[in-house]
Amino acid sequence: MTDALLTLFPSASVYHLGIFREKVSLQPVEYYSKLPPQPTVDLVFLLDPLIATGGTAVAALNMITDWGVPIAKIKLLSVLSSEDGLKHVQKEFPDLEIWVAAVDPQLTAAGLIFPGLGDTGDRLFNTLKE
Repeated sequence: MTDALLTLFPSASVYHLGIFREKVSLQPVEYYSKLPPQPTVDLVFLLDPLIATGGTAVAALNMITDWGVPIAKIKLLSVLSSEDGLKHVQKEFPDLEIWVAAVDPQLTAAGLIFPGLGDTGDRLFNTLKE
């Protein structure tokens, strides 16, 4: 998603937040932040390919608002979301602008979007368990 957005905004600054969802508790775990000490941007496009439970999106939004960017200056972009995940994000950030290409109706017991696309990290880093 980053490369696609950079074709539209080639001079945009790119900062990375590393957050994964712990597979048993389904809670977000932060492992990396490349945000400078003070905000250096006027607008943030937060890219999250899949919003399943909404936990990692909410964690990232909290990191960005704690950094000093007001929610009105953040747009969340996603390829696929579950209905529950969107509701979770909207409950925590009701004024957030969200753009999602498609919404699937449910989550599995493991917190995956159903029917969904599978785990994005597993697909990107070839960590699928057969």
